[in-house]
Amino acid sequence: MISSAVLAYWTHDLSPFAIRFNESFGIRYYGLAYLLGFLTAAWLLRKYAKAGRSLLPISQIMDFITAIVIGVFVGGRLGYFILYQASSFIEDPLSLLRVWEGGMASHGGFLGVAAAIAWFARSQRIPFWHLCDLIASTTGAGLLLGRIANFINGELWGKVATVPWAVIFQGSPSLEPRHPSQLYEALLEGAIMLTYAQWRFWRSDITTRHPGRLAGEFWVGYALVRAIGEMFREPDAALIFGLSRGTFYSAFLISAGLWMILRKSAPLNQKA
Repeated sequence: MISSAVLAYWTHDLSPFAIRFNESFGIRYYGLAYLLGFLTAAWLLRKYAKAGRSLLPISQIMDFITAIVIGVFVGGRLGYFILYQASSFIEDPLSLLRVWEGGMASHGGFLGVAAAIAWFARSQRIPFWHLCDLIASTTGAGLLLGRIANFINGELWGKVATVPWAVIFQGSPSLEPRHPSQLYEALLEGAIMLTYAQWRFWRSDITTRHPGRLAGEFWVGYALVRAIGEMFREPDAALIFGLSRGTFYSAFLISAGLWMILRKSAPLNQKA
């Protein structure tokens, strides 16, 4: 029997479809979140180029975004199975191709994007670290929209909670109210990190004097706020050394980010 106290909380009943054609096919908010995230990145990159703060020509922006899209999806998909669902992948390797079933890992996406940037930088002869800074300054937009889509989908819910804004997620193991941790992460990983990166990009000369440092700051900042968000999120895989996998993998981002911040770098006007 469900208590009256539990009934006082809002029960998540949002549809994952913005437009639905049948029971399982339609335009999903999750897909729209990715699309809008990439379009926002393209808009910002165009804005940078017009302001004379980017070495990426306007004519190459969509080619760059295409490379980033591939990096995000390949890295995110592989990362999900390697970091979170290794046993499922071993048992059913073809599950990697069933993208409609969901499953992306942001840590894997970061690595995929790094590989895509390396390829693009080499092919177009644009400084690698400069491109890393550019894309890092836009990434928060995609994370913000993606986490909101997670909430709409009713996935990656939080731990059981009694806060007034707790939500009952129908797909969770129980009908107990839980933290809407997806929205916490949208604020932390998305809004806050986007605001910080934009402030650093426009209000300092960090991208020209210290190429790669803004990207490093973003990695460190993301890892820290991700760890905060994980405190409220129900672990979706076995713990590692008592830590959620999101927190454990973030430690590697901090290490890499600190190296990017502390490494010696030549200003762009001196060396490409």
